[in-house]
Amino acid sequence: MNSFIGLTKRNLLIYFKDVAAIFFSMLTPVIVFVLYILFLKGTFVDALEGEAEMLKGLLDAKDLDSIANGLLLAGVMGSSLITVPFCTLTTIINDREKKVDYDISATPMSRVQIILSYFTASALSAFIMTTVIMTAGLIILCCNFNMYLGVSDVVMLLGINFLGSVCSTALFMLIVIFIKKSSTSTAFFGLLSAASGFVIGAYIPLHQFSEKIQTICNVFPQTGITSLIRNVLLNGVLNHIDGDLNGIDDGMFVKAVRESFSLSMRLFENDWSTSNTLIYVTMFTIVVLVALGIIYPKVYKRR
Repeated sequence: MNSFIGLTKRNLLIYFKDVAAIFFSMLTPVIVFVLYILFLKGTFVDALEGEAEMLKGLLDAKDLDSIANGLLLAGVMGSSLITVPFCTLTTIINDREKKVDYDISATPMSRVQIILSYFTASALSAFIMTTVIMTAGLIILCCNFNMYLGVSDVVMLLGINFLGSVCSTALFMLIVIFIKKSSTSTAFFGLLSAASGFVIGAYIPLHQFSEKIQTICNVFPQTGITSLIRNVLLNGVLNHIDGDLNGIDDGMFVKAVRESFSLSMRLFENDWSTSNTLIYVTMFTIVVLVALGIIYPKVYKRR
């Protein structure tokens, strides 16, 4: 057990002591934030005001800002849950390329312990980084806007973060198996960083894409995780708005916001509830973990 903890600690320190690794793993979330500051917030607020055109004077501008800022935080958290796990898992590739895995394999540790240490370090890194981002974001938003979040909502966010960290690590670990060179991993990471913001709907709401594109994007569990985060962050303010309107619009504004900003997954022309999304992500994670348990010990051979 001490060997497992020691190797896990070593893998964690490799990531957290490497400033460049942290920067590049957070590059997509930073891009999401910068784009939001430059024009995405205006686009989101304009879209919200368009939905509320018939309700002028009945909606608080701060509530609309709260929705836009909640979408920003969800996008930043969702993209972090993609880039951080993959960046941490590149330790496996670097160890293989530098023949460090020869030394690790020569230790009394079993292959399962070695593999689990890489997995644990990556999942913990993603969870820690996203939790820090979530905490900072919630403090800023709650100090400046009314997010209407309770303790139970924060606990739910932590649970979703943990599930997303485990799911992303399992999925990318399955991909890392087939990457043997750091140059290949760098190229793949570049593509991943460029595409992730679009796939999870951080830049453009998936509702604006065709049904086929929405289905393709929503097949990836990270999109479902981001959708779950959006729901927790925005449910409070949306319920507050619905209560303030008191049925004047028959709930159409809140319904339009949920559809326009993809608060629910849409697969094969059907809307999935949050419970269905949670079940899908959980089952996907279990399937990938089982696949890892079967494939990885065979690939990571003792030398």
